[in-house]
Amino acid sequence: MSAIGVGQAAILGVVEGLTEFLPVSSTGHLKITEGLMGIPVDDKAVVGFTAVIQVGAIAAVLVYFFRDIVRFASAWGRGIANKAERDSHDYKFAWWVIYATIPIVVVGLLAKPLIDGPLASLWVVAGSLIGGSVVMWVAEQMARFKRGEDEITLKDAMIVGSSQILALLFPGFSRSGATISTGLIRDLDRLAATRLSFFLSIPALTGAGLYELKDATGGGVDVISLAVGTLVSFVVAYASIAWLLKFVAKHSFNVFVVYRIIVAILLFSLLGTGVLNA
Repeated sequence: MSAIGVGQAAILGVVEGLTEFLPVSSTGHLKITEGLMGIPVDDKAVVGFTAVIQVGAIAAVLVYFFRDIVRFASAWGRGIANKAERDSHDYKFAWWVIYATIPIVVVGLLAKPLIDGPLASLWVVAGSLIGGSVVMWVAEQMARFKRGEDEITLKDAMIVGSSQILALLFPGFSRSGATISTGLIRDLDRLAATRLSFFLSIPALTGAGLYELKDATGGGVDVISLAVGTLVSFVVAYASIAWLLKFVAKHSFNVFVVYRIIVAILLFSLLGTGVLNA
């Protein structure tokens, strides 16, 4: 494949940073952008590159939620060392995030040939944008917003964590869209569902980025392009996180549903007319 240049990497970093945590599908937008720039979306190195620059977005989560992460990690450490500390919600929550990551890791390893192959198609992205929009709309109708972050349970974490599989198998579905919607269906309030989605993203996306690093650097993408894409992703993602947390406090996600449908229709049109190749 042709190497991803520094300029292209910067553009992809912007797209990743803007869309990773918004419920619009970062993978879908990256694949569309790659297609418009003539980059083969199903190339192994390209798939690896997109996974690696996600680490920049995850770094933004680590910085933004640093105090929360320290609180959870400290509670987890105290609980490991002292049985009397294991009743705290923070200690349990730290374990729940770990447990809730296991399903996506197992499916990701088992289904990797499909994820990197047939499921990487832009036709799948277009269909998944529609499918994810339906789920998000249904979640808005079902949501009761009864419970906050302190009332999250192991069952909540496992169900919400497992919903990440939808985005893994169907690029365009949106990991954040799936997790936040599932949290709303579980009667979490918007802020609790969104924050849970952020915390679950840390092990899942960091692991994916590290796992794909060898493919990204070994298939025509140089280290400078990777570094630029990752840095740009970090800066833009940090701003996106701050904006989203303010947005969810007062607004529904219906604006994202409408946006996703418009993008899906546009993508179907571009594919159908041959402007883009699947």
